Amino acid sequence: MKINSIELNNFRNISSIKLEATDGVNVIYGENAQGKTNILEAIWLFTGCKSFRGAKDPEFIKFGEEIAKINLSFSDNVRDKKSEIVFGNKKKNVSLNGISLRSSAELIGSFYGVIFSPAHLSLIKDGPSERRKFLDTALCQLKPSYAEHLAGYRRSLMQRNALLKDIHLNSQLYDMLDSWDESLARYSAAVISERLKYIDILSQYSKEIYSGISEYKEDFSVAYSRKDITDINISVHDLYLNELEKIKEAKKEDILMRSTTVGPHRDDLDIKINNVSARSFGSQGQQRSCALALKLGESEIIKKITGETPVALLDDVMSELDEKRQDYVLNHINDRQVFLTCCDPSQVLRLCTGKSFLIKGGKLI
Repeated sequence: MKINSIELNNFRNISSIKLEATDGVNVIYGENAQGKTNILEAIWLFTGCKSFRGAKDPEFIKFGEEIAKINLSFSDNVRDKKSEIVFGNKKKNVSLNGISLRSSAELIGSFYGVIFSPAHLSLIKDGPSERRKFLDTALCQLKPSYAEHLAGYRRSLMQRNALLKDIHLNSQLYDMLDSWDESLARYSAAVISERLKYIDILSQYSKEIYSGISEYKEDFSVAYSRKDITDINISVHDLYLNELEKIKEAKKEDILMRSTTVGPHRDDLDIKINNVSARSFGSQGQQRSCALALKLGESEIIKKITGETPVALLDDVMSELDEKRQDYVLNHINDRQVFLTCCDPSQVLRLCTGKSFLIKGGKLI
């Protein structure tokens, strides 16, 4: 997967920019609030996913303008492609190779990218919900069946929790718990099975990537934190029996707490550096390196499954990395196209090959 050019018109603070990209590393540098991240955001929107900054469509339109337009020229392993997204105040028009699409979601599978932004440090620093979100988002993009199982699990969980909230008012509701226990265990087994397989592959890729970032001086590991599951190749049926047993064992506590206390919605990832918690003991640079290794590991899995190497979009990744780790990012991620933003122009001087672009006031200088 390779971007040939990205063109933005009236997108956020950018009036008009066309960036002709190189196959390797493309560094976009400049002071804060000049438009660097806006370029990465525009590229990311062509994956068919929503803004990684949580923005709504009207926010993309430059103040005082009626529409914003972004165009991407790119190539996959088969052919050259062109896509356009036009944002209006009331509607959005999306096209691929001149053919109108019903929504941005129909772009999924046409262009692959992986984004790293400072917000992804929450993978390491914040609570388990952020790590579950990372897992679920990655799997939903790759496996539609996982999205169905996850939706089924969430529906069953919501219904069971509603029952637990009212059960103290009507003891006859107790008998209804069994049917929801069965449903919850069935969906739970499907969700956990896919998570275990994904983490097994992710751990291998991200471990090797982190080793390169740290010059093989630090050991990185990531595992699914379920002490009751020791075999990652456990069958879905055995997982179902295991989950059903755990749900029944926790039933009294669930009734007391009025919510379901066990299941995939409570699970976590155990991320360690040199066998200690990265969240509790990792430095800022180590935590950033961990998040980067996980995101680049995600990229490798997309490549393995689809055959396409995603474009790496790295926003402000250089901050809090020492010079050796910065050198790895600039000069050793050489098997894919990279778009990288930074503020310090001295960091660009260490770029051995590639292109650099200075952004000032929403313009390419």
